[in-house]
Amino acid sequence: MRLRVTLAAATLALGSVFVNAAPAQADVEPTIIGGGTVSSAPWAAAVFRNGSFTCSGTIIAAQWVLTARHCTGSAMSVRVGSVNRTSGGTVANVTSYSVRYDLALLRLDRSISTTYMRLASTNPPVNSTNNIYGWGMTCYSGCGASTVLKTATVRVTSTSATDYYGGPAIASTRINGNAWKGDSGGPETYNGLQVGVASTADGSSRQWYGSVPASRAWITSVSGV
Repeated sequence: MRLRVTLAAATLALGSVFVNAAPAQADVEPTIIGGGTVSSAPWAAAVFRNGSFTCSGTIIAAQWVLTARHCTGSAMSVRVGSVNRTSGGTVANVTSYSVRYDLALLRLDRSISTTYMRLASTNPPVNSTNNIYGWGMTCYSGCGASTVLKTATVRVTSTSATDYYGGPAIASTRINGNAWKGDSGGPETYNGLQVGVASTADGSSRQWYGSVPASRAWITSVSGV
């Protein structure tokens, strides 16, 4: 059985440590890994710690970004509205954050006007085709995080799984790509609504996303969305 690792990234910071060991390279298909690039994503949020890219995320309201809890730390900032994590869009600092399971809501130091990601109130059906997005590594090793936002399609295998912190999660398997390090905090969508937040993956074909619908009431209580 392959080990699950958090998807938090640190592909740009030497010496970064992941909580669990990665799977053997033989377990990994050399092909987000796979998928394709995105030309427009006004809701996209690249998350940084101490100036280094760390995770993916989404802006859900003028001053609120949704990402993964294991992405949080000190000196955080975000770049919103650009598919390129190194330029464009709007940069804002994070003043505080709230967490539940492996979800985190980041409060920004300014309001950003854009098209916000809409959130689902129910989990996607098992066997449905969903989309995942992120700036994660494009291969298992020897490459950094993608400069341009990527997307891939996955098939839902369970809505009774758990995320890294034991919270409700959506499990899926690759169709044309899979999540990997750097995709943490990025969205899984079904019919244009965000249903999940990237939490863990096996580095080959499977990923587990914290359920947005399961924490919908909490998200509203914190952000008003």
